[in-house]
Amino acid sequence: MKKERHELILRIISENEVHTQDELQSFLSEHGVNVTQATLSRDIHELRLTKQHIDGTVRYVRPDAPVAVDGIIKEAVLEADFAGHMAVVHCRPGMAQAACAAFDAMKKEGVVGTIAGDDTIFVLMREDDQAERLAVQFRSGGISEMD
Repeated sequence: MKKERHELILRIISENEVHTQDELQSFLSEHGVNVTQATLSRDIHELRLTKQHIDGTVRYVRPDAPVAVDGIIKEAVLEADFAGHMAVVHCRPGMAQAACAAFDAMKKEGVVGTIAGDDTIFVLMREDDQAERLAVQFRSGGISEMD
């Protein structure tokens, strides 16, 4: 039963925009599967579902879904600066870790490593000029996988 429910949940979020647990619970109910909120929370955790900002909305996605890089970074970043080999990116509260994960997924050349807190991302670059370019890109919202 659990395996079938998990497969159904993955199918539902792949075929529909599901924004909340209540919506997911309703979709499951439409398919004849009634679960408690606690069971659904466990299923979401076991399936490693995450929420992503996509086209201005937040919705559940599969763990293997590509990160919506442009959306989360543009939405999260407020300001960026640099000093030497380091860039510091200031984000909206609670969004730095998601923006950092999206940035890390880009595998940008010259990045030695990143650290994200609640509202700040620290990026260590190999060269001073790379840190400056990165800060400028973050400030302009022009960071992408193609840079």
